[in-house]
Amino acid sequence: MQIKETTNEGLKRAYAVTIPAKEIDARVSGEVKKIAPQVRMPGFRPGKVPANLVRKMHGEQLHAQAVNDMIRESVDKVMADNKLRPAMQPKVEFGDGYEEGKDAKITVELEILPVVEAPEIEGIKLERLTVPVKDEQVDEAVQRIADQNANYKDAAKSKKAADGDQLIIDFVGRVDGIEFEGGKAENTPLVIGSGQFIPGFEEQLSGVKTGDKKTIKVTFPADYPAQHLADKEAEFDITVQAVKVPAETKVDEEFAKNLGLDSLDKLKELIRGQLEQETSGLTRTQMKRQLLDTLAAGHDFAVPQGMVEAEFDQIWAQLEQEAARSDDPAAMLKEIEVEKDEYRHIAERRVRLGLLLSEIGQKNGVEVTPNEMSMLIQQAAQQYRAEDRERFVEYVRNEPMAAAQLRAPLYEDKVVDFLFDKAKITDREVTREELEAAIEADEQEAAEKPKKKAPAKKAAAKKAPAKKDDAEKKPAAKKAPAEKAAAKKDDGDKKPAAKKAPAKKPAAKKPAAKK
Repeated sequence: MQIKETTNEGLKRAYAVTIPAKEIDARVSGEVKKIAPQVRMPGFRPGKVPANLVRKMHGEQLHAQAVNDMIRESVDKVMADNKLRPAMQPKVEFGDGYEEGKDAKITVELEILPVVEAPEIEGIKLERLTVPVKDEQVDEAVQRIADQNANYKDAAKSKKAADGDQLIIDFVGRVDGIEFEGGKAENTPLVIGSGQFIPGFEEQLSGVKTGDKKTIKVTFPADYPAQHLADKEAEFDITVQAVKVPAETKVDEEFAKNLGLDSLDKLKELIRGQLEQETSGLTRTQMKRQLLDTLAAGHDFAVPQGMVEAEFDQIWAQLEQEAARSDDPAAMLKEIEVEKDEYRHIAERRVRLGLLLSEIGQKNGVEVTPNEMSMLIQQAAQQYRAEDRERFVEYVRNEPMAAAQLRAPLYEDKVVDFLFDKAKITDREVTREELEAAIEADEQEAAEKPKKKAPAKKAAAKKAPAKKDDAEKKPAAKKAPAEKAAAKKDDGDKKPAAKKAPAKKPAAKKPAAKK
């Protein structure tokens, strides 16, 4: 086997590999000898079929397998002999085609991972914005729960229904004069203004009284789950059985027990924990952004463009999906197209941060344990149908790149937590509004400031502006350095894809008339 380097520019490498025909033939001959004892042929005793006949019968298959095996071995030898760390799967092609009996000539092209010096991690300074949960916030949250679990009492028969009132109705729906499945119900509760039914339904019942009968006309949304009703006009015959008004819900021990808790104090304790969890997530996002900006500011090494393109493709696909779900897909696509170069810059920064975090993690023994990996696989499998879960688990266990991509978010979190432990952190108490404003201000600052290259190699250099949606690339694992980032809500530098249109009301719950 002959190997010759043809390209060595930056992170790009290319090699011309020649596998002599005689070596291929020798490999095929060896395989013929291996299988000959198992070959059966009329007129010959078992195991006594001549090699030339075995080769005539199975030669084409054995030859193809031999060539494939030797190409794989040659690529492995290129990597080993040159001590290469490929950023992504090498591109392997036959040079001038291939014919049996001739030398196999292939080209191997790849990008290698850059040599990244792990930065000095001691003494990184971060500010942690903390939000204490006050008693009045807990009380307000409890009251909201009480309001959402409001009781209703019968109103006077002359009472005209208004927003917030509850109706008990019977209804029958028809499309083109024909009743449809799910369009009929009796004694159905409906709170006017709740958005429970399809648009236009509740509004037309404002002002009705107990005993009233009314026919209303509505149009099912274009995205209605029942396709045969989507975008169709319908009539509903309504009978109002009762009009009810909200009754005061007393927040006491009995209220808490009705929610399945032991006491009002237990309810408040649960609410306090939820509020603290919400704000701690925001705190982590804000602190993580500081950390990433500090790391990004001190490093500006070249990164494999193949990884950048893969990351950009992932970002762009997500943007296109969000645009497609908007009220005006064409306008949103036009808007993000203007920022295409910026998103490519974001992809490059993600890759650079991913490689940097990976280097830090490997140098400091950060790893995802087998038990953690097993839990990740099982959790990911839950998104598939029951009959497909075992196949997904098997796929991940046998496909290193799939496992690496699944491992990446957890690995990154562990590296970030490791760096938090090493950092010098000062706490500053703020309100939730101030914390959210600080995160928003960073995003706005990033949107307005021009991008600047960071100075090379200063561990705790001046803070670089946070780039829009500059969520870090997931760090590469030891066995799969080319891991792709997976989008996460806790990404330190999150940029909304584009201006989002107001959310559409969700589709139906119960009868076809409901959303």
